[in-house]
Amino acid sequence: MDTRGLRGGWADFQRHWYGQPSADLAPFVQHYWVVHWDLRGQEPFRQLLPPGVNVHLSFVDDQPGTVRGPMRSFSHRTLEGAGRVLGVAFRPGCFRPFLGHPVSDLVDRAVPARSVFGRDLSLTDETALVDAVESFLRADLPPVDPAADSAADAVALIAAEPAVTRVDQLADRLGVGVRQLQRLFVEYVGVGPKWCIRRYRIAEVTARLAAGAVVDWASLAAELGYADQAHFSRDFTAILGEPPTRYALRYP
Repeated sequence: MDTRGLRGGWADFQRHWYGQPSADLAPFVQHYWVVHWDLRGQEPFRQLLPPGVNVHLSFVDDQPGTVRGPMRSFSHRTLEGAGRVLGVAFRPGCFRPFLGHPVSDLVDRAVPARSVFGRDLSLTDETALVDAVESFLRADLPPVDPAADSAADAVALIAAEPAVTRVDQLADRLGVGVRQLQRLFVEYVGVGPKWCIRRYRIAEVTARLAAGAVVDWASLAAELGYADQAHFSRDFTAILGEPPTRYALRYP
């Protein structure tokens, strides 16, 4: 492992920013994010990209945009020199109105933004990145879809409630049948509710690590609904590419 990725060392050459959307875009957009890196005079850095349920629209420097669907496994991106990427993280389920067909078609895929929006955007003005992206989205803003909101609410419940560890629990909390919930997720979120629950339970672990918590791995596995620590470790490794004890070294 590159030691620059340990104990928060990435902050020596990366800057991260997050911002909220304007009110008219809030039904669709969860947040904006910008990463700047400067590795001039250094070796390239292999950045781990965790999987997630959001669809992202991203722009690297002044290159054409890319739409990246929900990703079910980790990947890597090599950073070198100096650069910038701006991303739009759509609310889970809420890219479906832009796409016009099931979000499951985008799972584990990245496609040119032009193939979805019919046009592209080149971001050259560093002082107005978000303004330019918001204007781009407003040009063909779809109507709000109540089913997309239902999907987003379901994912938000998973994220907010660590005690939700099974699909039937989630369906009961939402007052819908399991099959209906599964169809909603495939159409709007792209991945099934079982995978979403697994992903957010793993996110609970990384949030605790980021907060500096001392983790008892066996107790945490039981708390998150795993039969034993071995099953938890396998899930964690499959999703983030490293066993939990090794991944914990990334945090200060």
